[in-house]
Amino acid sequence: MQDKNFDKLARKFAKNIYGTPKGEIRAAVLWRDLMETCPALTERKLRILDAGGGFGYLSQKLAALGHEVVLCDISEEMLALAQEQISAAETTLDIRLIHCAIQQLPSLALGEFDLILCHAVAEWLADAEQTLAGLLPLLRRGGALSLMFYNLEAMRFHALVSGNFDYVKADFKIKKKVRLTPTHPLYIKQVEQWFACWQLELACRSGVRVIHDYLKKSQPADFDHQALLEMELAYSRQEPYLQLGRYVHFIGRKA
Repeated sequence: MQDKNFDKLARKFAKNIYGTPKGEIRAAVLWRDLMETCPALTERKLRILDAGGGFGYLSQKLAALGHEVVLCDISEEMLALAQEQISAAETTLDIRLIHCAIQQLPSLALGEFDLILCHAVAEWLADAEQTLAGLLPLLRRGGALSLMFYNLEAMRFHALVSGNFDYVKADFKIKKKVRLTPTHPLYIKQVEQWFACWQLELACRSGVRVIHDYLKKSQPADFDHQALLEMELAYSRQEPYLQLGRYVHFIGRKA
């Protein structure tokens, strides 16, 4: 079984992720969590690895703060899009682009990093646990791993409230699967166990899109998307809403 490569879907994927209200929610939750949990981001220059970071939305924002960033992705098209945006940036961004699979990173002599990002990648990996564990030697003592993963129970709940009972009964296995539906969603408890095994102190837990995906399909013309964003941020760390996040964001600190 192979890991997912988004070469053929790069621009569609980029548009679907950050060019929509749900993308704004994702970006807002991730940025809020990083700024609150990693205060060093505003205090000194850090070395940051964005593993499987696609076109580097957060890489570019972090580099704009003055950080040194290494952005890796398996998709050449994603990295080409990243280079376009980096070249067009108003300020010089210290971002090194590496075309490789995440599993190759430990062998590239990249040194240690203060922060490793791995967002919306684990659910596309054939063996997420082993692949993510392979990144830990690259994390400096006291450094942080920011992991956002697709929540299997939220996937199930969304299918249930949408009336897709056959999909649930079939354990999400259908003949014509949507290409942007993750192939290996994860349980929250499962990832919590990984962090404990890796001796990472769980410093932040947030749900991403705890409301958006459950809204009624038809909304009034004057629907307030800014109010939705505020509610997402307000409830993202509260139970039981966190458990309903389509994605879940963990930040773990290396002792």
